[in-house]
Amino acid sequence: MATDTEPDTQPEPLAVTGREPADDLLRRDPLALLIGMLLDQQIPMEWAFVGPWRLAERLPRMAGTEFDAEAIATLEPEILEGVFREKPALHRYPAAMARRTQDLCRHLVDHYGGEASRIWTDAEDGASLYRNLRDLPGFGDEKSRIFIALLGKRFAITPPGWREAAGVFADEKKRSVADIDSPEALDEVRAHKKLLKAQGRDKQGRRTT
Repeated sequence: MATDTEPDTQPEPLAVTGREPADDLLRRDPLALLIGMLLDQQIPMEWAFVGPWRLAERLPRMAGTEFDAEAIATLEPEILEGVFREKPALHRYPAAMARRTQDLCRHLVDHYGGEASRIWTDAEDGASLYRNLRDLPGFGDEKSRIFIALLGKRFAITPPGWREAAGVFADEKKRSVADIDSPEALDEVRAHKKLLKAQGRDKQGRRTT
């Protein structure tokens, strides 16, 4: 896949959960990264992105299967819900997010042969990457743009036009999970979100009130 520019050095890796095994899984497993992004709503980022690691640990024990898109897609829904509900729950709304995670995995199986990374390796440019992400269950406009920024900033995946597709999340301000490479960066992102909320603005800086 072509890129805007080849970076001189690999960017600092994602470090969002405070748990190295969980962060390591996010860095090396595209499915984990997607599921973490999916879960990142209405709960703290650390809780969301540690979810894939916990899910990967629980699936063999509770469901007799591995952390794999096809396996999750074909799992009995009530079993997956039980995995999500086990304490600590993977989300504030475990039943709903279990269904959404399974829908995501089914989409990956149906459209990408179960290979999550094909969402970006098959994309010719930022616009097509954005469309691929928007087609995913649970990925709206903002989540899709943040994920594009996450790929570009933390993984050096930079198809032509990725910055335009990521919008404000491609800039240098610590706005989202895409900017978290240390505990200090996490604190900056939290502070920025708190400020936006106080100003009645969304993550893109647009007024919501």
